[in-house]
Amino acid sequence: MKLVAGLGCRRGCPADELQGLLRQCLAEAGASFEALVALASAEGKAAEPGLNDLARELGLPLHCLPVDKLVAQERRLSQPSEPVRAASGSAGVAEAAALALADTLFGSRAVLLIDKRRSASATCALACLQHEVERP
Repeated sequence: MKLVAGLGCRRGCPADELQGLLRQCLAEAGASFEALVALASAEGKAAEPGLNDLARELGLPLHCLPVDKLVAQERRLSQPSEPVRAASGSAGVAEAAALALADTLFGSRAVLLIDKRRSASATCALACLQHEVERP
């Protein structure tokens, strides 16, 4: 299974908090860090030290997407948020970024494997291809 992790965070969120939340999401999905192909966030987070440190530590590319790419995913969000829209321009960052980048990288419509999870200062969601989601 190949996964894209979408991440959102408050300014100054440390890499260890982001990594802990990501680890928790991967465990919930029954996946490991090796399944990750990229990290995604909003363009406004491109200079966040915690996100950049995490990408460097994991050896993964960090794609910071423009707000229009995030807004285009809004109908697919499980937990749209008006406060997030007021702060970022989109009703979601983690889920929208994961879906938008996974669609692009995988060349097909992705789905959320893990919808938005929160820590004190961060959010995380995991996207993959529909056929990779196990059905009961």
